[in-house]
Amino acid sequence: MIFVGERINGGFKDIQKAIKEKDKSIIGRWAKIQTEAGADYLDVNMGALSNKLDDFVWMIETVQEVVSTPISIDSNKLSFIEKAIKLCHKSPLINSTTADKEKLDEIIPLAVESNASLIGLCMDKKGAPRDANKRVELGATLFSEAIEKGLPEDKLFLDPITMPLKFLQEQASSVLEAIRQFTLLSSPPPHIIIGLSNISSQTKEEELINRIFLVMCIEAGLDAAICDVTDEELVNSAITCELILNKQIYSDSFIKAYKESRKK
Repeated sequence: MIFVGERINGGFKDIQKAIKEKDKSIIGRWAKIQTEAGADYLDVNMGALSNKLDDFVWMIETVQEVVSTPISIDSNKLSFIEKAIKLCHKSPLINSTTADKEKLDEIIPLAVESNASLIGLCMDKKGAPRDANKRVELGATLFSEAIEKGLPEDKLFLDPITMPLKFLQEQASSVLEAIRQFTLLSSPPPHIIIGLSNISSQTKEEELINRIFLVMCIEAGLDAAICDVTDEELVNSAITCELILNKQIYSDSFIKAYKESRKK
């Protein structure tokens, strides 16, 4: 399972404060906490607070001053992505592109040239899809464009777009079906990722919904998530699910063994 830490995001009040005041301690603290919790990437997102490239550069540099965890460059601006790639000490994850042809023509060659991985969102100019079939159609477009332009399957992450359960309850089953079909695109298939917290947005049982949905998605074929990596029960649920699916070797201390193997 590939875990992308979601917490360095301008949508959170403490990160907003850090950006405004250029307080490195807040950014550094979350970089360390998420790294220690086992994050494979740290997502860096300014949110709606700032449109300044200098702020984005400052966030990425601050993270890399305290940890060596690869960066997930979370921006929809090509100029920001191009600059961020040059700053990254390790191969980054670009988060993200839609399935629109003009965007793919720009961002896939950039990912190939910089040896970066890329999240492809299963949406286009018409917005997020309403059913599994449209998600799969857009996922196939992203996959074929990536392969044609030289991005290997293991560098592509397909995101079927997770919608809030509270407002669009029927969407969850469409996401699960799309994940199942994504696994048939190739052997091995591309990575499949979701922004997990979207499913529980504005609900009273966020942690429970996140944990159950993540397990269901892993069973369907998911192998990556942008999530709260500090939620130990969430992470342990994912590890246990992979164990039950025979993706890990059983031992009585399988959770400890899994985490220790990742540290090595």
